[in-house]
Amino acid sequence: MESDDMRDFAAEARRFLDAHVAKAPDRTAVTWGEGDDSMAYFSSLPPEEEREFVQRAREWQRIRYENGFGWITGPVEYGGRGLTPVHDLLYDAVESEYDVADTGVLSVIGLGMIGPTILAHAQPHIRDRWLPAMYRGDAIACQLFSEPGAGSDLASVATRAVREGEEWVLNGQKVWTSVAQHSQIGLALTRTNPDAPKHRGITAFLVPMDTPGVEVRPLRQMTGGADFNEVFLTDVRIPDDHRLGEVDGGWTVALTTLMNERATVGSEGVGPVGAALSPDHLSALMRATWTWDDRALRARLAELLVDALATEHLNARALRKLRGGVAPGPEMSVSKLMYGQNLTRAAHFVSDVLGPRIIADTGQWGTYAWTELLLATPALRILGGTEEIMKNILAERVLGLPKEPVTTAAKEVRS
Repeated sequence: MESDDMRDFAAEARRFLDAHVAKAPDRTAVTWGEGDDSMAYFSSLPPEEEREFVQRAREWQRIRYENGFGWITGPVEYGGRGLTPVHDLLYDAVESEYDVADTGVLSVIGLGMIGPTILAHAQPHIRDRWLPAMYRGDAIACQLFSEPGAGSDLASVATRAVREGEEWVLNGQKVWTSVAQHSQIGLALTRTNPDAPKHRGITAFLVPMDTPGVEVRPLRQMTGGADFNEVFLTDVRIPDDHRLGEVDGGWTVALTTLMNERATVGSEGVGPVGAALSPDHLSALMRATWTWDDRALRARLAELLVDALATEHLNARALRKLRGGVAPGPEMSVSKLMYGQNLTRAAHFVSDVLGPRIIADTGQWGTYAWTELLLATPALRILGGTEEIMKNILAERVLGLPKEPVTTAAKEVRS
């Protein structure tokens, strides 16, 4: 049962939203052949339209911030409300009923992951400079972690940072960097002690993206968009006060970021791909393509919808725990794992329903558009932690199963 405080907060949120935006249309109801049939998970907009999209996100974030909803859990001194994660979740639930700008370009990485890391590890004047700017929508942040030769081993960072007085000189390359093309600040992991074990020789820095020597190059995806980038750092000079945490203590900083990452990935039904798991949409697709009488396909549809419903109830269970003041257990890891799997299975199911129409545009509404989701599914099973990593976490830490055999090289990595 929600407290009076929660009801008052929800009412306040509705008054704010009613004053600024209209109610959203019912995204689950399907009238076949009407409306936008896009199933894009990643952006494939032309550059000019993408810039307009980002600007709308910034403007809505500014409005939220100025009205006390830009950083609900943040400290008051940085423009936050100092409220609980439950208030944050409650606001998200209320806002989902309204037709607001998509702020994912700001919130998923910058506000959800890097902002809390800056709050935990940056010097006071750096927090004063960047936190209000980020949560007001003035600054976008990106995560400079992945590298071409590291694979899934985050600790194998090779980008070097060498100290010269009160500055550090960074040289290296990062890859798969989301929203780097729009970012004003990046959180970079660098190797500062090559003689130390992998996890103990890393230092984290905030890198202003307009610093000389920072070059962002887009990576074209098979979806047609370029959400990801490679970032080259060539003799980039960063003041020591932009260091996060201790020298060679960057792994602790990285863990702060990664823990917040788990909370940003795993919500079913976010954005236009929410229709990918809508019973109305999928059944309408089968009827429009004359496949509804295929019993094997109907059985697969039922299995898919059962798993989606189970994941929805798992998320609701985690929310109930939060409302009761109890931290969720393994729910977030399971939810993240199921999020990618459910959307992947939905895309593969639709490809079997459509047949050649998913690879050749016939002009029929609601068919070829699914290609956008199908081509995104490999990334869905990697972002936020690969399926293999998530399964190992659940197996070892939740089910108590034996750990994987560790080779000598792996022991060095974990040390």
